[in-house]
Amino acid sequence: MEIWEVVAREDIRDTLARYASYADSGRFAELAGLFTEDGVLEIDGREPLQGRAAIERFLGATRSNLSANLAQPYIRHHVSSVRIEMHGPGEASAWSYFLAVTERGPDHWGRYRDRLVRAGDTWLFSQRRVRPDGHSPTSWVATRSQAPNGEA
Repeated sequence: MEIWEVVAREDIRDTLARYASYADSGRFAELAGLFTEDGVLEIDGREPLQGRAAIERFLGATRSNLSANLAQPYIRHHVSSVRIEMHGPGEASAWSYFLAVTERGPDHWGRYRDRLVRAGDTWLFSQRRVRPDGHSPTSWVATRSQAPNGEA
């Protein structure tokens, strides 16, 4: 493995960690900034979100729903088993698992499937696919998924 690849892998891990950190702290403009201008966030069961503005709007609505349905409206994302495949110095794919926890305990879990591109000294998502695998029956996400028209 060459030095550029070691550096790229660590920079990609940083992008994955910042996504979780920004989501958990409600820093949605910064989270949306982790995507390319035309980046896509796909959450299985919902229409894909394209572009930073659409991603930021969706996350803001999600925060409102979280606040309306939990006494302590926080969420913590835990990301593990990260696998990165380099396609060259400026393009990569990543696979990982996530577990989201709220005041009610384990809330929902699943997989991230990412395509990333290098932009200067950082790596951005060109596409992130969120594939939920399950949720607790008393979870916030179970309540949210019952919202009419798939609203956040």
